[in-house]
Amino acid sequence: MTAADEGAEGVARAPRTPGPRPSADDHADLTGRPEPDVAEEGEAVEPGGPAAEPGGEAPGVPVLSHGVLKSLLGAWALSACSAGETAAVEAHLTECGPCADEALRLRDAVALLHRDRDLDLDPLLRSRVLENCLGRRPARIPIPDWVTPYDAETARLDALLRDIGDAEWHAPVRLTWYEEERQVRRKATVAGVIGHLFAVDGLVAGALGLDDPLGAGTPELSPSERTEAFWSGLERPPGRALREPWRDQSHALIRTVSFAGRGVADLTVTYKDFALPLRDSLLERAFECWLHADDIANAVAYPYEPPCGAHLHDMIDLATRLLPAALAGRRRTGLAAPARQLVAAGAPGRSLHLEVEGAGGGHWYIALDSPAAIGDPGQAVAQVAMEGVEFCQLVAGRVSPAEAAAGQDGDREAIRDVLAAAASLSRL
Repeated sequence: MTAADEGAEGVARAPRTPGPRPSADDHADLTGRPEPDVAEEGEAVEPGGPAAEPGGEAPGVPVLSHGVLKSLLGAWALSACSAGETAAVEAHLTECGPCADEALRLRDAVALLHRDRDLDLDPLLRSRVLENCLGRRPARIPIPDWVTPYDAETARLDALLRDIGDAEWHAPVRLTWYEEERQVRRKATVAGVIGHLFAVDGLVAGALGLDDPLGAGTPELSPSERTEAFWSGLERPPGRALREPWRDQSHALIRTVSFAGRGVADLTVTYKDFALPLRDSLLERAFECWLHADDIANAVAYPYEPPCGAHLHDMIDLATRLLPAALAGRRRTGLAAPARQLVAAGAPGRSLHLEVEGAGGGHWYIALDSPAAIGDPGQAVAQVAMEGVEFCQLVAGRVSPAEAAAGQDGDREAIRDVLAAAASLSRL
């Protein structure tokens, strides 16, 4: 319609604005009763139709002021008004030009809000919501920054576990790591993997004075030995019931560390054959949580993304800090070439330049001849370039040093030794 309608007295009125299209699910009459006859303008109402009230108002249409009707325009555009409010607003739009124009603008704006979207949640949604909430109301006892990777990865794994069915807890999962210069594989189930994480996280719990999932008085065991002990102690194949104690333990670790204060970051966590400060131990547990969550996701055909760039960078940094000691250990057993240039502790020495690309990437210089030396760009004798997730897969033993698609340049012996040392960091 291009011109305003004229009433009986020839007074120009605003064109009628059609309401938003109703959804059949929201507005259909499911009772089976016939709809009442509705009279068009200028027609008589058939018998049995709604009778007009005095003053010409239809029954059930409230009499509202202009201000109230104007305030309802946004709700009307969203189809959020009651039936009576909708009728009152639409009747008002035929008489008020400014409100009719505003209704048209609001209806067009609502159309822009309903874009086609993927049903999968944005993996960064949780962090954005938490950041917004904490920005408005900071936590009284905040989680330390160095604990956030563990907090994020346990939360992501818990979300995956909530989504899978009971039968999928028994889905086969193939665990892979690098041991004795070869890849080792072990069959498990989704529940078995959660039991493994539960048992090894118990080392951190014990260091903090919390209950050990293997029970009080458990002797010092390596992570692999603790896992085997936990699995053998189960009376029947584990299932969904393991999720709650594992999640309760992760919450207890985060809560205890948050309340403990500054000094707790340097508390020592012993893994029998080696030890890490608590700061690095929780980062290592976040790394393993992500890798095993990825194992589970592959087993149940569930989409799963790597950690965010900042957390992935921290995990890569931890691995590079462990590499000089791993390289020295392999050299003592004859698995790596002899040192070529020994230097004093804290002095720069011969180095390998590790360039990690993609999210979480960066540049690291790894000391080759002494674990106490400092990596030095000026003394780099080789360079290796890898994508961040692929480097983590190497450190986790998911790919062998020979399979790692690394860009290599320089001393081939140094490159071979560092890649093998990276794979040797893996374990069950």
